[in-house]
Amino acid sequence: MYQPYPSGDGNQMPQRPPMPRSVQMAVNFMYGGAALSLIELIIGLVTIGSLRTAIHNASPSLTPSQVHTAEVAGVALAVVSGLIGVGLWLWMAWANKGGRRWARIVATVLFALNTLDLIAQVARPHALLSLVLFILVWLAGLGAIVFLWQGDSSAYFRATS
Repeated sequence: MYQPYPSGDGNQMPQRPPMPRSVQMAVNFMYGGAALSLIELIIGLVTIGSLRTAIHNASPSLTPSQVHTAEVAGVALAVVSGLIGVGLWLWMAWANKGGRRWARIVATVLFALNTLDLIAQVARPHALLSLVLFILVWLAGLGAIVFLWQGDSSAYFRATS
């Protein structure tokens, strides 16, 4: 026998509120941060040839084998950290878009760590292009954090948790 789908009996799951513009803007900034991090990784890999020279200039007493080992380690570290960075941006975008309260806090902590890393980046020798990209990534994080902590964002996170 045919039974119609029940409706309106009070046993329905509560509807998720619509995502406010501030959360969508924060998510857009996070996607931008992921894209900028990927560009940063690609440029780092394209300019990898300068790494060997930098290692040799910093430690001229190293043998060619030691320079090569340091170069390989530098490339591996850059690739792994770059991919982790892109992954974190995408994960935070997905989680914050879903209204996960913990994600807003984790994104804020990651931004604080990125701010400390920016200070360290400015304090040590760097290429101008890498510093500009780093600052752009930081600004994407700042934009995301500003939008995540607006009043309508807070109401959204309270309602979806």
